[in-house]
Amino acid sequence: MSSAVVVSSENLDGQQQSSSTPASPAAEKVNLLGMSRAQLEKFFEDIGEKKFRAGQVMKWIHQYFVTDFAEMTNISGKLRAKLEQICEIKAPEVVHRHYSKDGTRKWVFRVGEGSGSLVETVLIPAEDKTGSRKTLCISSQVGCALDCSFCSTGKQGFQRDLTPDEIIGQLWMANYSYMEEVPVAERERSVTNVVMMGMGEPLLNYDAVLSSMHIMLDDFAYGMSKRRVTLSTSGVVPKIDQLAQDIDVALAISLHAPNDELRNELVPINKKYPLAQLIAACQRYIAKDGNESARKHVTIEYVMLEGVNDQPEHAQQLLKLLKNLPSKINLIPFNPFPHAPYGRSSRNRIISFQKTLSDAGFVCTIRQTRGDDIDAACGQLVGQVADRTRRAEQWQKKVAQRQEILRTQG
Repeated sequence: MSSAVVVSSENLDGQQQSSSTPASPAAEKVNLLGMSRAQLEKFFEDIGEKKFRAGQVMKWIHQYFVTDFAEMTNISGKLRAKLEQICEIKAPEVVHRHYSKDGTRKWVFRVGEGSGSLVETVLIPAEDKTGSRKTLCISSQVGCALDCSFCSTGKQGFQRDLTPDEIIGQLWMANYSYMEEVPVAERERSVTNVVMMGMGEPLLNYDAVLSSMHIMLDDFAYGMSKRRVTLSTSGVVPKIDQLAQDIDVALAISLHAPNDELRNELVPINKKYPLAQLIAACQRYIAKDGNESARKHVTIEYVMLEGVNDQPEHAQQLLKLLKNLPSKINLIPFNPFPHAPYGRSSRNRIISFQKTLSDAGFVCTIRQTRGDDIDAACGQLVGQVADRTRRAEQWQKKVAQRQEILRTQG
């Protein structure tokens, strides 16, 4: 690829590298990476060009992963020169990347000034009945405001929402990582599935996430099946209803508890939108259906915490809660992180929990833990690269106080 490609440099030691490109001219240019087709069509009309140019440029960006306008050979030289003057195609800066021996890949991106402006993206390969699958877990916010008690990301606090180019840039970079040395004409998209399940609550950054998912589905961009794009939420009920009106993608719920009392502790947003409201919103989402819809069921995510939510009575409560909701259940072994007040349920406990749900007729899987050698659980690596927020300090102090109380009582 041409040396003019606008891709931020990578430093595997996690230190920011200086750029040879002056910051001020780039800041004045329009970044086309996160624009939907409708936005690009308007952009081209506004600069006096035909709107069909939008589709051409989208293909170059998202299907051939070209960032140098000079390489866009089906566009006139005059237009290429104009675009070079006023536009750029720029993904977020990679400050850390690590590829696991099991095929998992993880990136830490810098999306702003300061050591705390970092987000993570994880790619997990797998084999299933459809063949090879590469699932990318994308972040939507810098940190998270929901502060779920078992989540590393929540302990880093919330800084800001990501922009569409910062969201779609994660997908762009994951694909590009497989083809940096591949000739442009031979490039093919590698990522098969996307889950909006990384750092942040996607429904609290609604417009940017919605715009990014439209790009994922667009045949001029990634052309992904709506069944292969999943949004995961902790339960922002009004936005679930809005999502049902705006796009058809798969829905996942970060449930993690089968009753309100326990979920209030683990997932504090439950105090605002308790389980009865959340389940009803999921039922409405499925009811908003059509031919070949992605809304055949809701995926229930349930992290297994030792002695907290993994007892036989919890499995029975979960069966009762989900009895009228078409759903698939994904049991997630907890990934411990520094100062976490929880432990991972034993393998035997998880299998027993799964058997109870499966015997009742639910499709229930246990997520395979992968990328442990690169801290692939969401928020872990950012927490190591830069964990300097006030909330993290307060939380660690609280854990220390709890440990001291237990030591005194013992």
